[in-house]
Amino acid sequence: MTSRITAAKEKRSAKAEAKQDAKSAGKKKVNYKAAWAEARKLMWQHRGSLAIGLSLMLVNRLAGLVLPGSAKWIIDEVLTKGRLELLTPIAIAGGVATVLQASSSFALSQVISVAAQRAITDLRRAVQARVLRLPVSFFDSTQSGVLINRVMNDAEGIRNLIGTGIIQLVCGVLTASIALGYLFYLNWFLTACTLGFLAVFAVVMAVAFQRLRPIFRERSKIQAEVSGRLGQAMGGARVVKVYTAEKREEIVFTQGAHRLFRNIASTITGTSAIAAVSTVIIGAVGVLILTVGGRAVAAGTMTLGDLISYIFFVGLVSFPVVQMASIGTQLTEAFAGLDRIREIFETPTEDEDDAQRQLLARPDGDVVFDDVWFEYREGIPVLKDVSFTAKAGTTTALVGSSGSGKSTLISIILAFNRPMKGRVTIGGQDLATLKLRDYRSTLGVVLQDNFLFDGTIADNIAFSKPGSTKQQVREAARIANCEEFIAGFPDGYDTIVGERGVKLSGGQRQRVAIARAILADPQVLILDEATSSLDSESERQIRDALRALRSGRTTFVIAHRLSTIRSADQILVLEKGEIVERGSHRELMALRGRYKELHDTQHEIEKDLFINPGEDFTEAAKGGAL
Repeated sequence: MTSRITAAKEKRSAKAEAKQDAKSAGKKKVNYKAAWAEARKLMWQHRGSLAIGLSLMLVNRLAGLVLPGSAKWIIDEVLTKGRLELLTPIAIAGGVATVLQASSSFALSQVISVAAQRAITDLRRAVQARVLRLPVSFFDSTQSGVLINRVMNDAEGIRNLIGTGIIQLVCGVLTASIALGYLFYLNWFLTACTLGFLAVFAVVMAVAFQRLRPIFRERSKIQAEVSGRLGQAMGGARVVKVYTAEKREEIVFTQGAHRLFRNIASTITGTSAIAAVSTVIIGAVGVLILTVGGRAVAAGTMTLGDLISYIFFVGLVSFPVVQMASIGTQLTEAFAGLDRIREIFETPTEDEDDAQRQLLARPDGDVVFDDVWFEYREGIPVLKDVSFTAKAGTTTALVGSSGSGKSTLISIILAFNRPMKGRVTIGGQDLATLKLRDYRSTLGVVLQDNFLFDGTIADNIAFSKPGSTKQQVREAARIANCEEFIAGFPDGYDTIVGERGVKLSGGQRQRVAIARAILADPQVLILDEATSSLDSESERQIRDALRALRSGRTTFVIAHRLSTIRSADQILVLEKGEIVERGSHRELMALRGRYKELHDTQHEIEKDLFINPGEDFTEAAKGGAL
């Protein structure tokens, strides 16, 4: 508990700044130039599928011109002039064109839709892999809902680039051009007037979508925030219930849902207005055609077949224009998603320099802090001139009041943070020069609040060492004193623990986490009060197991109960980011300084709680400490 409070205090200011940065980022415009560069790269990667899709779409659209074009021949030649011999060839041509349309449409969906889904899957995998390689500080300042939205929803937008969107746009332009040429051939004056109305429609669409784009982009942000908060409420259901916060969470979610509703309502209003304007313009075009075209037929400058054919081809021009506007919106959303994904790929990963880094030569070497300084906010150091040596195979305990820097020191050992000044060496090698994956493969961690995945007990134990045999998993569980409670489950090691291990008690979760660390067989072991959730008997057994586990390993312990670190080789007492005392338990007690003060205060608290178990622990702890 204390370590979490400490970490929260140390990072609060950094998170506040990061949230402000995120808020600013949400308001910034899409970098369409960079997004278009990403789009070109994606389209080039899938150029084969796009080329096939474009060919199929061309066949589909050209075949679609046959039936409208045949109307002129049916009316002017077959019905008016009685040339019945043309009816069969026209009918056959229409039938073949229909079959070509149907088959090309089916083939298009198979080729392009599958290619689009493959591209979406590949992009999701790449984004997820990239996100997991980002520094821990990035996760501290970014909501999980936002990251999930990046992986799942933003990647979905490329469907319109690799899928039918871009192809429909290209073929729509081609179809409209062919149809427009034919319309000019039939009646240039009527076509020029029709184009005037369509130009007004295009301007209206452009203005409307320019105003709708920011709303669409904001919708993605709102959805991420609402989903993130909802996920937190669901994951913390027990805390919500204990503090009767159901109504508060309902209000928070309702506010987010209403923000999303207002956003969607705005887009509905905009799209409805566009539909209304388009209806008016299409109606005006229809009136124009009937008026001008009817006069032309009466004057003999157009035949009835020409007029009917003209009406069909106007539809072939208008539909691609409307479709292109819709596709343009979809492509805009896709570009916005690609721009957000680009930001993820441009964020430096913690291991991006690993190619130039060294392998760890001596994982069993001494861990040395040499004049280490660290700060989350400029000018406010959390660690100041920290220097010590943890001999290989020894145990170093960290004690101190809340906010003293214990968790930050551990985060530097885990390479989650880098020193601002000074250096940390492992076996004489600077930690900053080591390959992260290679170094972290030597680490084992047991935290106070251990995270378990929603899987079986066996899977969670084996998480630290993929490919472990059942016997290895069982042996680690035996050492961690897990077998007793695992045997009580009907499914044994195949028992599902639930999200974050909610189906296990706190002590059971901690023992599974200890077994996970034992199976990893680490050279450097981090223990954040690893026995805090255990009963006295299990604590004794686990303490013996951990003592055996610590043998030959360099161990760091964040100690909250000082009785658990009497056997540590050295104890470091931190206050305000500095080591104020160091030595063994006996030496520090004899020194009669800060360590003894903490020890005696805690002893009194435990004594009072034992004698007066009804006393409020919060009040008892105020004089203390850890």
